[in-house]
Amino acid sequence: MKNRSTTAQSIRAVGRRGPAGIMALVAAATLAAATPAIAAKQQRQVAEAVAPRVAGDPIMAIVSIKSQQVTFYDADGWIVRAPVSTGTTGRETPAGVFAILEKNREHRSSLYDDAWMPHMQRITWNGIALHGGPLPGYAASHGCVRMPFGFAENVFDKTYIGMRVIVSPHDTVPTEFSHPSLFVPKPEAIAAVPGRADKLSAEAEEATRAADEAKKAASAAAKEAASLPTALRKLEQQKTRADAELAFADKMLANAKTDQARAKAEELKQKAATKAADAATQLEAAKAAAQPKRDAVAATKEAAKTAAARKTEAVKAATDAKLAGEPVSVYISRATQKLYVRRNTHKPAPDGGGEVFDTSIEVPVTIRNPEQPIGTHIFTAMAKTGTGLRWSVVTIENGDEARNALDRITIPQDVWDRIGPTALPRSSIVISDEPLSSETNYRTEFVAVLSNEPQGGFITRKPTAPAMVASDDGWDNGFGFFYRDPYVQPANPRRRSQYQYYQPAQPMQRGFW
Repeated sequence: MKNRSTTAQSIRAVGRRGPAGIMALVAAATLAAATPAIAAKQQRQVAEAVAPRVAGDPIMAIVSIKSQQVTFYDADGWIVRAPVSTGTTGRETPAGVFAILEKNREHRSSLYDDAWMPHMQRITWNGIALHGGPLPGYAASHGCVRMPFGFAENVFDKTYIGMRVIVSPHDTVPTEFSHPSLFVPKPEAIAAVPGRADKLSAEAEEATRAADEAKKAASAAAKEAASLPTALRKLEQQKTRADAELAFADKMLANAKTDQARAKAEELKQKAATKAADAATQLEAAKAAAQPKRDAVAATKEAAKTAAARKTEAVKAATDAKLAGEPVSVYISRATQKLYVRRNTHKPAPDGGGEVFDTSIEVPVTIRNPEQPIGTHIFTAMAKTGTGLRWSVVTIENGDEARNALDRITIPQDVWDRIGPTALPRSSIVISDEPLSSETNYRTEFVAVLSNEPQGGFITRKPTAPAMVASDDGWDNGFGFFYRDPYVQPANPRRRSQYQYYQPAQPMQRGFW
């Protein structure tokens, strides 16, 4: 009775406030009546936050599937964080090591009926990305990582192609780390990079010009010699006919029965002999003249081959010298017993989408006790120090402790000598039990997926039937399905939607970076 009385009093009180008050009470009652399953899914929201300091350039982003949160880090720690919505059951966002491959402010999904995915930052070519989207308070996407709209917009201009994105099944943070196997740059080597790059670039340009000239010379020589076989064949045919005429004249002379016939045969033989001799002379002269041309073809062809090889070496040296001014990423796989190196060339991919990464280094490595798990550890050079680089480690799979993992690996010294002395902040070494994903190619840094974690959103990239409520405004396409609440106003002013998604209690500061 007390509850009924209280409810009646509340209704009368609201009634005195007019229709708006009644609607507010109805909305509250509707929310209270939400199914237990939905209520259970809506975990305590992580608040958007900005570090109370001046932020530097971002080095990595860590997405925690457990906490449904993304945190961006610079050299000094976290910068900003926000809640996210990752892949729902059967469409899970894969845990693993990724990097930003492509960016698009106004992306429309090619997989999900042109669904709007603003401020999209792709991390796999099969459709996994970070982008702005509705946040119902739990994992609800088709595999992407949805971020608050304003947050996604603010971080979009600060990130860059190749920036590390770590998707972890649990909560993890970068921890300061040191080890003798990590790169130790040499200041003199770094200082020499620009001059060496310029010098080798000039040499590469000269080698390219020389190769082009040698190729033209070889082409001209081949063109000039191209008519030789036909000309020689005609002269050989001419000589063959002349020899045949001489043989016929000899036969006629041998068969002559009268003086008149013999005289005629003698005259015919003289003419045939002269003609045969002339044909032989012309053929021999043509052969003699052809030989230098043939020699020129062989010589210019060999010169072009040599020049092309020099060009390849010079361009490779120039490329390496230029790339020495870029952060280097190393991936070591226990599964393949190989070490891979990636550096961004910043050249647009010829087939569109993303940039080209240098993939010229791939070598075997020795891993002690290769049958034992090593885990997945991401070592990152966060900043310069007086003696080298300050490193951090992020562990997303505990096969072995990070220090032990490095201790177990023997890396070819020539590889370390090639890339270590010029290592810069944002360089990284990733050690994992996993092989590189098939998503890794010349347009990617590294993509590696934890095989013992759900990855439905990675494996299956086609729309599924609605698990909850299908939207009629496009939000279900590529974002998942979520609880319909007709009384919550949309937080994104550019898209109207009648579905509930996360709104921060305190709006983020505009221009928080």
